Amino acid sequence: MMDINSVRTGLIQMTCGSDRQANLEKVMVRIREAANFGAQIICLQELFSSTYFCWEENYDYFSLAEAIPGTSTKVLGALALELDVVIVASLFEKRAEGIYHNTVAVIDADGKYLGKYRKHHIPDDPGYYEKFYFTPGDNNYKVFNTKYARIGTLICWDQWYPEAARITSLLGAQIIFYPTSIGWAISQDSELNRQQYQAWQTIQRSHAVANGVFVVSVNRVGQEGEMNFWGGSFVSDPFGNVLYQASHDQEDIQVVSLNLEKIGETRVHWPFLRDRRIDSYGPILARFLDEENGEG
Repeated sequence: MMDINSVRTGLIQMTCGSDRQANLEKVMVRIREAANFGAQIICLQELFSSTYFCWEENYDYFSLAEAIPGTSTKVLGALALELDVVIVASLFEKRAEGIYHNTVAVIDADGKYLGKYRKHHIPDDPGYYEKFYFTPGDNNYKVFNTKYARIGTLICWDQWYPEAARITSLLGAQIIFYPTSIGWAISQDSELNRQQYQAWQTIQRSHAVANGVFVVSVNRVGQEGEMNFWGGSFVSDPFGNVLYQASHDQEDIQVVSLNLEKIGETRVHWPFLRDRRIDSYGPILARFLDEENGEG
């Protein structure tokens, strides 16, 4: 008998090539494998159907974008129905001519498309020229009531913002999924690599602790251009414990069982949501605060 307080989440960490169809076929094989291992909710990495093209500004890459819902969600929906799994899929969305988004589509275990979340925080750094391609999301933060759990979906650069995790948690998310594409420049030394990965994992574990939720972060792996994507996909429980961490240089399929009762247990003993001083948080809406008078 299935434990209604437990959900098995699947992480698929993989390399990607330039052939979109090959990437889709590859991820479908891995979804089947994760389902065979018992996964109920399966998260794919950011922009899994292509290489991480944002390493340069190139107009040709806009041809990779697609409608959501569309061809990919239809194919993944049929697979979700067949396998009775929820799929969290990161796609390059063409919303209209000249308007493109970095978007997650959520497909329920009955194959139904539940909706989308569009990435809110868009980076613009060497190797991550996303502002050239993506319009910031304007459809608010989202929680999806799937067959197995209430899940929130944020994307990569959203990871660094506690506000995004907080709002998603307040909307009722039990698990926050972060499809990700992040890595090290191949010119960096190993110590800087270690520090960057630790900062990345620490900030996300802090979201789990501060909000009393599970966090599942799924990254790509392998070298693409001047970037060595660091893998390291992981799962954190509401107390910040790392339940699983993938390697930094290998593809990986892992299924991790999450006991949803831990959310209530953690929040009772660490009642951060109860003690929030929402009456004092107005200044957070300012871009920056003046040191003398506390005004933006």
